[in-house]
Amino acid sequence: MPSIYYRMIIAAGCAALLLGCSSLRTMARTEPGAGAQARLVFGRWVDSGGDAAAAATWSRKVAAGVTIQEIEEAFASVAAEDNLRPVGEMFLSKELALRSGQPQKFLKVYSYCDPQVARAMVDFSPPMSAFLPCRITVVEQDDGLWIYAMDMDVLLKLGRPMPVELRDSVLRVRSTILKMLDRAASGDF
Repeated sequence: MPSIYYRMIIAAGCAALLLGCSSLRTMARTEPGAGAQARLVFGRWVDSGGDAAAAATWSRKVAAGVTIQEIEEAFASVAAEDNLRPVGEMFLSKELALRSGQPQKFLKVYSYCDPQVARAMVDFSPPMSAFLPCRITVVEQDDGLWIYAMDMDVLLKLGRPMPVELRDSVLRVRSTILKMLDRAASGDF
């Protein structure tokens, strides 16, 4: 395991030398904890064999016996508790089954949003609009159900510093999304 980190440090050092001073200036203007987050993301990327999505997402294995209905009830319960609005669902496995005429493994995307935080985030960084609304997916795999969401720490720690009010709002949404993942994975609704 340590050899991976040594390779990451060497690669980061080489990249910094190759990219020059503008990269160093940019890294100096990131949030505290950016280096640790970059190492975490890079480590997940390496461990996954280069899967960028695995590097940039949170995942939770759903406990045995927890049903889709219980997962959805946990999502709804936490969203209501923390004032995060459900704004859409895409039942992909159902659509694929209709198209193919064959049963499909469960795959559904759930979308949630706090419109005020979304607007403030887009005002701060217009490209962030591509990541809105917050999405959570439930994916049936050979070993059971898994829940995935974007790792919001990538946004919070690897980006340029946010105004305090925006950062506090994004941290609140982050906390809600993590609570949704944890409670749904354990069937706690």
